[in-house]
Amino acid sequence: MKVTVENKKGLNKDLKVFVDKKTIETYINEKYEEVKKQVVLKGFRPGKVPKEILKKQFGKSIYGEVLDKVLKETSAKAIQENKIKPAGQPKIDLKSYEEGKDLEYVISVTEFPKVELNSIENIKIDEYTVKIDSKDIDSKVKEIAKNQKNFVAKKDAESSVIEDLVAFDYKATINGKVFTGGEGKNTQIVLGKDLFIKGFDKELTGVKKNETKTFEVILPDNYPQKEFVNKKAKFECKILEIKKSVETKIDDDFAKNLGSKDLNDLKTLISKQINDEYKNSLGMLSKNQILKQIENFKVEDIPENLVEQEVGILTQDMKEDEIKKNKKDFEKKAKDRIKVGLILNAFGEQNKIHVHENELQAEIQKQLTMMPGQEKIVMDYYQKNPSASDSLRGTIYEDKIIELIKSKAKVNKKEVSKEEAEKILKSAPNYSREHKHNDSHEQSKTKKTVSAKKTDKSQKAKPLSKKLGKAKKVSKK
Repeated sequence: MKVTVENKKGLNKDLKVFVDKKTIETYINEKYEEVKKQVVLKGFRPGKVPKEILKKQFGKSIYGEVLDKVLKETSAKAIQENKIKPAGQPKIDLKSYEEGKDLEYVISVTEFPKVELNSIENIKIDEYTVKIDSKDIDSKVKEIAKNQKNFVAKKDAESSVIEDLVAFDYKATINGKVFTGGEGKNTQIVLGKDLFIKGFDKELTGVKKNETKTFEVILPDNYPQKEFVNKKAKFECKILEIKKSVETKIDDDFAKNLGSKDLNDLKTLISKQINDEYKNSLGMLSKNQILKQIENFKVEDIPENLVEQEVGILTQDMKEDEIKKNKKDFEKKAKDRIKVGLILNAFGEQNKIHVHENELQAEIQKQLTMMPGQEKIVMDYYQKNPSASDSLRGTIYEDKIIELIKSKAKVNKKEVSKEEAEKILKSAPNYSREHKHNDSHEQSKTKKTVSAKKTDKSQKAKPLSKKLGKAKKVSKK
């Protein structure tokens, strides 16, 4: 194989590849030997079919397979030997090819530009720590206590009112017949929310302990047994107990019910949770400061094919006239994103950053805990959509790069109060309350995709640093 570099223009170059016919013939003979072992033809023993017979029946398809294999292997070798890292998918233009003759073709390739990383250590960022006041912690404890309903039994003669808890057994029939789900023991509902079956709360308001009440309600649209939806059912309810809500006392017992050792332990935990919420949100601001400064770094040239691809992603689902009107803005945004991706990827490669399988699985497990009741759906989502796992891997890769840059940057440490942190976050460009809930872009996307059960569009969400780092497969023009 002979390779010569031609038509070198900026990041674009052509590689002219010559493969002599003897090399091609070697590939062809190997293929015929492989086919001979597999083909069964009448009149010939297995593995003994002459090459001439095979050539008549399979010659064209064998040459086609051999040509594809030669192109794949030699083009990859040509790119590797010339130390080219393709930015996008190289194209092959066949110039001369025919069985029994030499093979000549041209690889048109755009390579990644050179990236200077000397300025990384000149990056300046603000790093915040939030001082949590005791009154903020006490306020949070009171909020939790308010939501922790505490019920005590009413006297037998007292009737139920809204916000009381009513415990009851029931039996229900439709047209006099018992049905699936029509019986329950020690069912408990808090009156006023109508969470059981619509109309139930109204009927159980004003009842007393040991009373039996019979009434009819319409089974709702979300009733588990679909054949009974919108049917009129007669319920016979035996009232077991009525409890009223009382203010929850904030003490060690209250804390223990929440899984803490005592009240002080609970307050320590709450303080940490509040701090973590702000740490993640303010950490996003530091990340944005890094990305904004990286946009000002110098990159020799941005491959046009990547710009076109990125513009396509940015304008996905937009109308044609809107795209044309804002074309220059989209192109600038695309170039900035690509530049940032190139620099992050180069920094990641220079520092040998990798995402290990255990890190990927840990992130998936983290998402499972954030979506209780949907664990199986989330796992199926990642198992059946490899591109979703690749996208998540890219997010982790970029986060690891950002963390390393932070460790090398010039850090201005600031301690702020909770109120000051709120002001900083609200004044930040593109700030979203979503950050406060420790919910990353990738986790948010997973939630939306799982709930809507839509096909993953991971390319849109995949961090550029990972996306630009992948060499594409060679295709024929």
